[in-house]
Amino acid sequence: MNKKIWLSSPHMGGTEQNYVKDAFDTNWVAPLGPNITEFENTLQAYLGRNSQVAALNSGTSAIHLALIMAGISQGAEVLCQSFTFSATANPILYQGASPVFVDSEKDTWNMCPVALEKAIVDRLAKGKKPKAIIVVDSYGMPAKWEQLAAIAKKYSLVLIEDAASALGSSYKGQKCGTFGDFGVLSFNGNKIITTSGGGVLITSSKKQKDKAIFFATQSRDNAPHYQHSEIGYNYRLSNICAGIGRGQMEVLDKHLQLRRNMHHFYVNLFKNIDEVNVFSVPSDDYFANYWLTAIVVTPNAAKGINRETLRLALEADNIESRPLWKPMHLQPIFSNYPYYGETVAETLFENGLCLPSGSNLTEEERIRITEAVVRFFE
Repeated sequence: MNKKIWLSSPHMGGTEQNYVKDAFDTNWVAPLGPNITEFENTLQAYLGRNSQVAALNSGTSAIHLALIMAGISQGAEVLCQSFTFSATANPILYQGASPVFVDSEKDTWNMCPVALEKAIVDRLAKGKKPKAIIVVDSYGMPAKWEQLAAIAKKYSLVLIEDAASALGSSYKGQKCGTFGDFGVLSFNGNKIITTSGGGVLITSSKKQKDKAIFFATQSRDNAPHYQHSEIGYNYRLSNICAGIGRGQMEVLDKHLQLRRNMHHFYVNLFKNIDEVNVFSVPSDDYFANYWLTAIVVTPNAAKGINRETLRLALEADNIESRPLWKPMHLQPIFSNYPYYGETVAETLFENGLCLPSGSNLTEEERIRITEAVVRFFE
């Protein structure tokens, strides 16, 4: 059996262990320390726009704290992109709130501004006033931020950007993660850089950052004893994991270009295959990190070609691929919540596939992928 080709595996740069060793040598083996401070500072400088970054143990924690800081509580409604991973929507339920799912549009696969406004108008007509919107930059592709932000402003809704997969992506020169009232990044092991597990909450003020860190460290009041006036959480990133992040930030630009090179590889691989469309930016306004290169397969029954037969052919050669997100409104746990839109997200799930996209894929692995694809479509 050939060695497994993974969808997106961690890719170390070489200096991560120096920062981790320093944490051990100085005994900063805790959820605070110099690595956390420097990791946050480096990210703030990278994102620009006076961003304030709070390092947390996951992107999910960051979404949860964003909802808490947005005042989302029992009975509130939160508009949420349906085409996403469950970690986007689960924190809404943590707060006892209700998600209202919204379809995607075809250009970016992200929340459709038309469907969003229809959802808001209909909720208002039903006597419901949504309080926030969670928009995702799917697979590192920036959403239609001008239109979405305008709608959020028009209806006085808190805008949360789930940029978990979009570090390094930008729209009209502005970095993803900085478009909402709150932004979220993930550093899970499969992301463009990793801290093994981790994430950040991005805000626009130092006061909000400090409040997020307060919540993330069990909401300890300023007292010589343990005193708590608000519910707290154990969400802070460890100084050891932040050391990995510091090393990863040193190779971010390099790894970003390698991911984009993989996308270019797939564009060339499929350029003469009529059944396959490679998901790419709709215009020069968008800069995508192509965290995962994704394709849509147009079924061809006569040739036995569809998303699933291609996935199984790759799996037979020990090449990992994965269907696109199953929309949240089709998930058993969320099936009873409202949904607005058409069938864009549903169709993407039925026909879409993510392909191996890691920045550490070798030329030998690209040859294997090429051979498997050519065999299948012949």
